[in-house]
Amino acid sequence: MRLLPSLSLSVFFFLPLAPLLRAEPWTEPLAQLRQVGPEGAGNTEAAAAWNELTALGSEVIVPVLTAMEGAGPLSRNWMRTAVETVFERELKAKTDLPSEAIKAFLLDRENEPNARRLAFDLFSQVAPEEAAALVPGMINDPSPGLRRDAVAKLLAEGKAQLEANEKEKSLATLKAALDGARDADQIDAVTKLLREKLEQKVDLPKHFGFLSHWHLIGPFDNTDRAGFERVYSPETEINLSAEYERKEAKPVKWQEYATPDDYGKVDFNTPYGPLKQVTGYAYTEFNAAESRDAEIRLGCKNAWKVWFNGEFLFGRDEYHRGQRIDQYSLPVKLKQGKNTILVKACQNEQEQDWTAQWEFQLRVCDATGTAILATDRKPTPEKVAPVRRRPVKSE
Repeated sequence: MRLLPSLSLSVFFFLPLAPLLRAEPWTEPLAQLRQVGPEGAGNTEAAAAWNELTALGSEVIVPVLTAMEGAGPLSRNWMRTAVETVFERELKAKTDLPSEAIKAFLLDRENEPNARRLAFDLFSQVAPEEAAALVPGMINDPSPGLRRDAVAKLLAEGKAQLEANEKEKSLATLKAALDGARDADQIDAVTKLLREKLEQKVDLPKHFGFLSHWHLIGPFDNTDRAGFERVYSPETEINLSAEYERKEAKPVKWQEYATPDDYGKVDFNTPYGPLKQVTGYAYTEFNAAESRDAEIRLGCKNAWKVWFNGEFLFGRDEYHRGQRIDQYSLPVKLKQGKNTILVKACQNEQEQDWTAQWEFQLRVCDATGTAILATDRKPTPEKVAPVRRRPVKSE
């Protein structure tokens, strides 16, 4: 959050008090919209505030965009529709719109990402050519929506160059698209063209900083989903040569694991089988070239916890809600040299086919999503073609 510069005491003393206390007409309704909560909390009051807000003119557009910073998803929805309603009405009436202020808001990368994407949509309606000219410069934008537009443009250009048999140009364009892409569908589309049409070897795990080499241990018990909170030995010590006894079961020990998956998916089912009501741990070390800010980005459809350098970062006790790249972002401070990462992943009791996955993916990057690679990063494992087995003849 950015703070407004403070006034010195001497300046404040000579300023008239009334203007400082006078609120703008949108101040109170915006404050009401920010109070909207889950399950309809505050919706009645929000509807009245929305009506009051949308009765104002185009001068309210940028203040509402600004107010989206720090607001919850439901509050942002109310604000978004308010902005769109006012903008469309004023555009239809051909009144003056604050296009330069909207553009300035869009270009300020410190503003809220969703609000900036909305500002781009508005600006595109009043200055379509100028807005289109801004898109290429958004390839590394912190707003996912704006970055996606830039990648889409490069992807279209790369395809057109391929069709014109301009392979060298297409290669450069598609590589730039891959550098900027963060959404799996765009990554897959670009990678397919590079591999199939341009015969390029694309090391996606290295490109995005997915960690492919781990040590795994398990399974531990997760009956009645109690394993999420239960503290097992890997949470208190990392001893890769240790072996842990389990009641009425074989002891467990650490084993090396390497994943060739393009998105770094660590699949506990591979070494342990499709088990249910179990918990497993994955451990790895990350040697950093320097001390710096970074993010651990995780995708997981199971209940999970993450520790970094022995300190608990965060966890989610929920199951099978979907998995995607960069689903969770955890800010960390890398120290120069060895850093440790421990992941706990739990599998519940559900038996449906879509609950079979017991896996996660994890990468290390900066705030823009650009990979940070370990100084001793191992090569990405090669994919091995599945072994075809003859069917067993029934007797």
